Amino acid sequence: MDFSSGNLPCLPESSPTAGLVDSQMTGDSHDSLRTNASSLGIAEVQEQHTSLVIDSIRGRVQDLVQKINDRRTSDQKEVDDFEEQLVTRVREMTQQMKEGLYTVYEENTSVMQTKLQELSEVLDNCTKLNEELMEANQALSRLREGLPIYQTPE
Repeated sequence: MDFSSGNLPCLPESSPTAGLVDSQMTGDSHDSLRTNASSLGIAEVQEQHTSLVIDSIRGRVQDLVQKINDRRTSDQKEVDDFEEQLVTRVREMTQQMKEGLYTVYEENTSVMQTKLQELSEVLDNCTKLNEELMEANQALSRLREGLPIYQTPE
């Protein structure tokens, strides 16, 4: 609806819109309208009245839009703060996990070194026993050769 044209519906003062404007207008501007009503035509008074209503609505809409934008900015800041806290917490947890892994690695390394040392000792003993067994085998072979049972008749 185009409010700037002269084809405005007649708004009696008892209409809801008139009440809205009346409640928002100061006493001086209300008296000014009545004074102007006598000197101006009804169409001009209605045009001023409509203009005041539109300006009032426009102001309220701008206030609402500003409140919405302020809330969006506030919401974005809250989300950014939450994200920052979450990233910080994830870093802390990751660091704790790494420290835990390193502790387990150190414990496992210590245990493995002990086991490897024991294995090395066992292998050394096996090597010595194998050498002793080979020596015993050779001694038995020489002993067998020296016995008359195994000697071949000439």
